[in-house]
Amino acid sequence: MSDPIPEELSAIYRQRFTGQEAYRGKIWDILTAWFEKNCLNGAKAVLDLGCGYGEFINKVKVPTRYAMDLNPDSAARLQSGVKFLEQDCSAPWQVEPESLDAVFTSNFFEHLPNKDCLRKTLGEALRALRPGGRLIAMGPNIGLLNGVYWDFYDHHVALTEKALGEALQTCGFRVIRENKAFLPYTMSEGFQPPPILMQWYLAMPFAWRFMGKQFLVVAENPATR
Repeated sequence: MSDPIPEELSAIYRQRFTGQEAYRGKIWDILTAWFEKNCLNGAKAVLDLGCGYGEFINKVKVPTRYAMDLNPDSAARLQSGVKFLEQDCSAPWQVEPESLDAVFTSNFFEHLPNKDCLRKTLGEALRALRPGGRLIAMGPNIGLLNGVYWDFYDHHVALTEKALGEALQTCGFRVIRENKAFLPYTMSEGFQPPPILMQWYLAMPFAWRFMGKQFLVVAENPATR
């Protein structure tokens, strides 16, 4: 596997998101509250996989928080209570087995260099999750985007909700939720609607099928103690 170069990650992220931090923060206030209510299942220990600038993990209200990324800029963006793991996600994770209640990841799996890296990453997530612990993943659905998916230089692994669900099951997870269409495609460019519209949108799942271009998949560690 050819690991992403941290300096390149830093440059791409700065180019893509500089000047949008305030708007993204407001959107993530709404998204985090939705995930806490609908997906986290009372989690106490959460790891944000591919945390970026920490928009999710800084806001989620849980006692134990981890953030993992290869971008060296991430550390300075995280709150003091978040433990930062600056590492390759396909290498052994620096967390104890069965120590997490949830692994959350947003728009990250498509940036991995290949499917072998994805498989190893899912294996590490399964090892780190307690029995019944959840992996919550959203990302661009190649089945809904066609060529637009490749407009981002650092997209490598093309997935649909079905493909990710199959990968999760192959690695030992039990899939409990598959939404083909969830959020619109991107907040990195184009029109920025008022954040209140996101709150309304999340409350109207029937609208997701028309505007959603990202999947949402939730899976759990089916092991029993």
